Amino acid sequence: MGYKIRQIEPKGQLCEIITVEAITEIVPIEVIEQTIQDCGAAEQRTRRLPARLVVLLCIGMNLFWELSLSYVLVRLSQGLRFLREAQVGELAVKSSISSARYRLGAKVLAVLFKRVCRPLATPETVGAFALGLRLVAIDGTVETMPDTPENDAYFGRQPGSRGDSAFPQVRCVFLCECGTHVIFDAGFWPYTTSERVGGRRLLRSVEAGMLVMWDRGFHEFDLVAGVLAHGAHVLARLPAHVKPTWVMTLPDGSWLGYIYPGDYQRRKRGEHLLVRIIEYEIDDPTRPGHAQHHRLLTTLLAPDLYPAHDLVCLYHERWEVEITIDEIDTHQRLLPRPLRSLQPVGVIQELYALLIAHFVVRALMHQAALAHDLDPDRLSFVNTLRLVTDAIPEFQLVDPADHPRLWTRLLHDIAHFRLPERENRSNPRVVKRKMSPFKLKRPAHRSWPQPSKVFRDAIVLPEPLDLVVPVRLPLIEPYCP
Repeated sequence: MGYKIRQIEPKGQLCEIITVEAITEIVPIEVIEQTIQDCGAAEQRTRRLPARLVVLLCIGMNLFWELSLSYVLVRLSQGLRFLREAQVGELAVKSSISSARYRLGAKVLAVLFKRVCRPLATPETVGAFALGLRLVAIDGTVETMPDTPENDAYFGRQPGSRGDSAFPQVRCVFLCECGTHVIFDAGFWPYTTSERVGGRRLLRSVEAGMLVMWDRGFHEFDLVAGVLAHGAHVLARLPAHVKPTWVMTLPDGSWLGYIYPGDYQRRKRGEHLLVRIIEYEIDDPTRPGHAQHHRLLTTLLAPDLYPAHDLVCLYHERWEVEITIDEIDTHQRLLPRPLRSLQPVGVIQELYALLIAHFVVRALMHQAALAHDLDPDRLSFVNTLRLVTDAIPEFQLVDPADHPRLWTRLLHDIAHFRLPERENRSNPRVVKRKMSPFKLKRPAHRSWPQPSKVFRDAIVLPEPLDLVVPVRLPLIEPYCP
């Protein structure tokens, strides 16, 4: 049984009827419009690019990263343009798109992200819970952006022995649900901002029943205390310089100890936290960290309920946030390309839209995994991203009454592309190309003088001689094999 083609009114502007159900099924259009109203970003007159379409465009440009903004709009309207026999010229031009983005601002996308992106795992989600706790992780990364004076002044660059980084960089800190790879809180700051500052800000989204994991670079007394204050627990790597005060040794070899804040006055007032320390080594010489001394800190103090060996294995679920960042950077953003935006407000808007687009893909993968009783880790992010972009015109062409069938088919297609079981392997953290033979770009190169003449007018030939001497050229016979 085939699908029924959608019937649309031939009147009205094309921008007024553009719908992107492949996105709005996850990010409801009602939530988008309400967010626009709450942020005071609603337009006062009818525009060729209404605010709701600009929001969809911002999300869509992070699904079609390799395309220009003008062509992203073409892809988002592909099905409806076919039904209306509309030409590309009926859509907004490049300058209008840029103006519309900056008119919308960053607040709408930031608020929309907080309203839409949330933990998705249910008790039926395979691999999302352990020891009765929801597994979440905090981690950070940096993203590059276009080399403009505005971005440079606001975000700054990474300093180094060979000079500053080639592009301005923004510090990103994410709070991720490990089982579904959903990023449900994030913050963006200038490069010089510490990741620990970002980690403390993300505690606003930590809830009771979560096990929060992070790497040793995030260790901080206030971060541990903040997680406990939200009713959650911590499992984290402990830096070598931190020396907890021993209290007692537990039957499984782990031990209880006190940690203290870094500020002397606070330590003098007696501030401390009781934590559990798990020490271990790795005896496989082919694994990273072999023969090194490792220490984990946890607020799960009972060894009978939370065995040390289980917690050591569980800590490595933290790597799911690293895989999530790789999904965004390598497969969605197509590194090494920088972001698109030339101004800081556009950078923040683009980053929140990037995370919303990632949430759309991951939410669909979670639905497909639940429908087929699979671990979301077994589904292909790359193929799901392609299926979502292919589905945009299909939903526009098909009558809304048939959308449930189309949705079921999409989830079935997503579940079809399954990844093999993860292999027992590790890879070295190395790069193939590190140096460049070219000179370092400096601020003086930013406004490079441009030609004042066309090439033909810039050509200077020698003056002709007054005395012309005939020159007899040798006769060159044509070569005929």
